[in-house]
Amino acid sequence: MTTCVKITPMTSASPCPSSPLKGPRVVTLAYDGLCTFEFGVAIEVFGLARPEMGEDWYRHATAAIEPGPLRAAGGLTVSASGGLELLKEADLIVVPGWRGIDEPVPVSLIEALCVAHAGGARLMSLCSGVAVLAATGLLDGRKATTHWRYADTISQRHPEIHLDPDVLYVDEGQILTAAGSAAGIDLCLHVVRRDFGTEAANSVARRLVVPPHREGGQAQFIVRPVPQEREGQRMGPLIDWIEANLQREVTLAEMAARAGMSNRTFQRRFRDLTGHSPGEFLLTRRLRHACDLLERRATLSLDDIAVASGFGTPATLRHHFRTRLQTSPAAYRARFGHTGKN
Repeated sequence: MTTCVKITPMTSASPCPSSPLKGPRVVTLAYDGLCTFEFGVAIEVFGLARPEMGEDWYRHATAAIEPGPLRAAGGLTVSASGGLELLKEADLIVVPGWRGIDEPVPVSLIEALCVAHAGGARLMSLCSGVAVLAATGLLDGRKATTHWRYADTISQRHPEIHLDPDVLYVDEGQILTAAGSAAGIDLCLHVVRRDFGTEAANSVARRLVVPPHREGGQAQFIVRPVPQEREGQRMGPLIDWIEANLQREVTLAEMAARAGMSNRTFQRRFRDLTGHSPGEFLLTRRLRHACDLLERRATLSLDDIAVASGFGTPATLRHHFRTRLQTSPAAYRARFGHTGKN
């Protein structure tokens, strides 16, 4: 049995009577063969009523790219707010996972996206939705990502795109791309953080019951031999210990000894379990801890944060921020920090 779902998100034409919204216009595309999960992610983040966010929160609508019925995965049928004309007024356009990596993209959609982009709209793809953005030519010469299963196909068809299959999302300013389905949540939260700040993103993340940041890239999700249960049990306490000791020097030999393995065996099994080398894992955790302190502890000096996160000196902290995050600690704090004293 097909279930008909009437999608009636909040738009400029149908605001909440008691609190008309005035924020950015977000339009999510709908089509026959719709990827339900990615579509739902966009609705969950941008389309739900969030009175706690005030009247400047997002206004959302869905745009059908073709006449209905629009069938979605799971036996659903979606009725959208309007058609491609909605893209003309959009500030952000979300392209959910496309209906098939080999399915052609309608010329009318390509043209509408190009016009919207030229008018200043941001374009964002989730998972295989990158195929739609690639078809517009707007990704040429830019960095992008997609699900690791589609990376080779996109790279072969569009070699002019600088595809990075090892990250969860890429922000190129006016064009943003996410990896696999759940990475769409990461990117949507990133957009909220960019538009409204860290506290807003954290609030949405709490509603979703997900972390506001996820570490690592797609490598940790690519199919690999599942480690034996006893190895997971041995590594779990070690990872907890690493998290609790980020401020001190931690050597490979010490980690291996705590796991009860030789250095060589430990390195191999740690990578199997986490997708990272021990050193890379430790560095990533230290960077995340430094970011948390910069966001939440406005009174802490850069010296204090460098010590607390295990980098030792501000110079070392700045080096890793520059090489890994392409920014400086000061710029990161200015963008994502707040005046709270948590």
